[in-house]
Amino acid sequence: MLRVGIVGLPNVGKSSLFNALTAAGVPSENFPFCTVDPNVGTVEVPDPRLDHLHELVGSKRKVPTFIHFVDIAGLVAGASQGEGLGNRFLSHIREVDAIAHVLRCFEDPNVTHVAGSVDPVRDRDIVETELVLADLESIERRRERLTKKARSGEKEAQRELALVERVHAVLADGRPARLVEVEPEERTLLKQLQLLTAKPVLYVLNVAEGDLPQGRNRWTEAVEAALGSDGLERTVPVSSRVESELADLDPADRAEFLEGLGIEERGLDRLVREAYALLDLLTFFTSGEQESRAWTVRRGAKAPEAAGQIHSDFERGFIRAETIHYDEFVGIGSMKKAREEGRIRSEGKEYLVQDGDIMLFRFNV
Repeated sequence: MLRVGIVGLPNVGKSSLFNALTAAGVPSENFPFCTVDPNVGTVEVPDPRLDHLHELVGSKRKVPTFIHFVDIAGLVAGASQGEGLGNRFLSHIREVDAIAHVLRCFEDPNVTHVAGSVDPVRDRDIVETELVLADLESIERRRERLTKKARSGEKEAQRELALVERVHAVLADGRPARLVEVEPEERTLLKQLQLLTAKPVLYVLNVAEGDLPQGRNRWTEAVEAALGSDGLERTVPVSSRVESELADLDPADRAEFLEGLGIEERGLDRLVREAYALLDLLTFFTSGEQESRAWTVRRGAKAPEAAGQIHSDFERGFIRAETIHYDEFVGIGSMKKAREEGRIRSEGKEYLVQDGDIMLFRFNV
């Protein structure tokens, strides 16, 4: 299961956001380090295509795909040297696949800011600096060990050292490791380094209710201006106060509340989808009488890998995938008719799975 860590300075709305996401009732008091041990919540990835597919096919049940969100304690300046919760905070980040960094973009005299004023760009820099410093310390230790092995002629050590040197140069310049240019064959090596700043980041811009539905103000604009254009950082505006209120409503009242705000969907639904996209994932479906189900696979995966998400035997004994895209299927209306019209394709082992594919795997073990 994919894990997204919710991080940020204390009192920026992390736990309130987590509560709204998962309805977990996690403490969210107005003092630093309220969250000490990370709380984990499993969140459904909203996908209207699955809802429609379930209705069209008439399956007995509907099974969405999920993401784990991890509420991690607030970080403070000096965390890389053990300040605040220091190493505990950093170790929890190492265990997630991506980071949702909550930035406070609202003014409220009743909610204390640990730095004394609202400045999300400064807050972002504080957190990123601590992560860069922690990575720099880690990579320097790694470089020292590899240098000794490389001098003795170990080819693998020499190859890894070349990558580590490039990573070190970027970190020493105060920039995150995700900006290091790597060759396709080096990606596994980079992942094995377990660097905090190599993880993709989604900035959750926590705005006041009055800034909805646009979700923009002078603070959000400042954050967006400060971000790079590499595609590894995204932003999504959310009001944790509004989302907390929505979490307590039943679906009918929730829709009415959103309409009153001039919003089509919950900010948290956008957050989940953006996190999913940030990890470069796509969704394919299986559908039949018993269930319609969404599955997660990495973009660029071939058909046997997708089959393996269902069961390892499907991948091991893969023969072919009977496939039709969701958009095409909706226009036809039923699998029976799709077969009669010859619209279902037979794809082999080299087929690249597309987002929205409906697949039936044939295998033999």
